Amino acid sequence: MSGFDHILTHRRGDVLAITLNRPDRLNAAPPAMFDEIRSAIDTLDGARAVLLLGAGKAFCSGADVASGALSAGDPGAATHAALTEHYHPTLEAIAELPVPVVSAVRGPAAGIGCSLALAADFCVAANTAYFLQAFVNIGLVPDGGASWMLPRLIGRHRALEMMMLGERVPADKARDWGMVHQVVHEDVLEDEAGRLAQRLAAGPTVALGMIRRQLHGALGSSYAEAMAREAENQRTARGTQDSMEGGMAFLQKRKPEFKGQ
Repeated sequence: MSGFDHILTHRRGDVLAITLNRPDRLNAAPPAMFDEIRSAIDTLDGARAVLLLGAGKAFCSGADVASGALSAGDPGAATHAALTEHYHPTLEAIAELPVPVVSAVRGPAAGIGCSLALAADFCVAANTAYFLQAFVNIGLVPDGGASWMLPRLIGRHRALEMMMLGERVPADKARDWGMVHQVVHEDVLEDEAGRLAQRLAAGPTVALGMIRRQLHGALGSSYAEAMAREAENQRTARGTQDSMEGGMAFLQKRKPEFKGQ
């Protein structure tokens, strides 16, 4: 795919790789960048996993406040419009994707960049990575779903620590807190994250997509509602070719070959 100003997209087999491509600005994200991400994932074109990357030394240093898009006219109104019309719809679209998502983080994942990195099902962090909720340092509040996401990932007290102290959480601490899946050396970050994305892309795609959305839905529903959703999804999963292949492979004592159908 082409025609984007702020991101690069390319296929790695069954994986759609999306690279935030403003390395001179540490991939600071204007609203248009998130619009482009949403456009890129709108049509997966057969991709069975998504890999999110950042060009250069950073994943994403946050929203690009220097672009003027967040301060034109009434700054409060401009920021509200950017969040509700650009940033948040993209994060919601990622949550609704029918395929797994992996993020690869080096350097800063700050503000809306932190939310984007952690919106993935698996976040692989380089040893140079850090996560930052810096809003309080400039008199603002967390956005991008951070106040929903972080307490569920790391608990209320650690989320408050990030949000109210506005200090960096380095990769190793993020791993210990349960924010990230894996910490690897910066030199092998893309290889390791790509390997994980390829593994997921080779899995039972329909079931994996339902698992990620089922879990997301369960976080905001009752026990009974979660079980009802599980039952409906299980009915769908049982009718897939991958389910049939998985059952046959189990009986034949071999590794299944999933086709994503």
